[in-house]
Amino acid sequence: MNICIPRERRDSEYRVGLTPAGVQLLTQAGHNCYVEHDAGLGSGFSDYDYQMAGAQIVYSGEEAYGRADLLLKVARPTEEEFEWMRPGQAVMGFLHLAAGSSRKIETLLAKKITAIGYEVIQRDDGSLPVLSPMSRAGGRMTPQIAAMLCQNNFGGKGILLGGTPGVPPAEVVILGGGTSGTAAARVFLGMGAMVYILDHDQERLQYLDTLFQGRVITMVSHDFNITKVCRFADVLVGAVLIPGARTPVLVSRQMVREMRPRSVIIDLSIDQGGCIETSRPTTHSNPTYIDENVLHYCVPNMTGVLGRTATHTLNNACWPFVQQIAAQGIEAALEANPAIRRGVYTHQGEIVHPNLRASMEGRLSA
Repeated sequence: MNICIPRERRDSEYRVGLTPAGVQLLTQAGHNCYVEHDAGLGSGFSDYDYQMAGAQIVYSGEEAYGRADLLLKVARPTEEEFEWMRPGQAVMGFLHLAAGSSRKIETLLAKKITAIGYEVIQRDDGSLPVLSPMSRAGGRMTPQIAAMLCQNNFGGKGILLGGTPGVPPAEVVILGGGTSGTAAARVFLGMGAMVYILDHDQERLQYLDTLFQGRVITMVSHDFNITKVCRFADVLVGAVLIPGARTPVLVSRQMVREMRPRSVIIDLSIDQGGCIETSRPTTHSNPTYIDENVLHYCVPNMTGVLGRTATHTLNNACWPFVQQIAAQGIEAALEANPAIRRGVYTHQGEIVHPNLRASMEGRLSA
């Protein structure tokens, strides 16, 4: 199989689709690997590292896409990259198609691309083996971003998350007690903040109460509870996920309007559309904006600036699925592994993921 690792083209995206170690395993198994020039620099891998692993270096994105049977991406391809795709190819990456433009999905369908989203590869028990480690990294990164944004010089109101003796800590509200929300809560607690977690699943809230030994305040995510916590939150973190579907909006503009001036919103759900009405995607180059006198941080590829850590985390998680597809081919791998099959958004010109299909009803051209 011809496997290509293109350079990521989104703003401040330093991750790469496969490490040299992964390339070496593939080439030793008889596959051809093509790596775009400087694709690994942000993660600390040179072209020479890839060449020593058996890869051939190509010098344009168009050539990388043109040679591929299987494309290994990190972030969703750009408009230009969608144009470079050849009919019948397969692409793997964090595609988040429910939050993408319908035109991109139409391109995938017209070219009969097999699009496999790492975020929706799902085991029988409902776990998300590729997304979860990356969500954990994003959750652990969130408190350090929050601490910075709470400073006056970054637009915040000048508070220390852990407070000081005689001065109370910041009040942090996390919407969603899943992987990223739990990881964020752990670090926020370590920094001394007062942490609230809201979730619709009472069994999950019981688990979190036990996990954190009663040190977090748990609440059911009814509208009236969300309204209540927004009024006093110094930091509001959106960490809501429905695999393959657009994230529901849980925080209305009116709720944001009632927040304290210069409070901070970090919407981790923005890669799936965002769970806060005032959220809109930002970039690492221009990560924040003010809306309703509240500072918003909504960077979809937040861990993209953790090139080394995030790339190794991704490769550890996705490797078993990449290896199986390379060894067996797309059709046989989909037949043999239900987890991969659940991760398919489009195949043979059809939308096959049920949540994406529901999200796209009425959006695609007739």
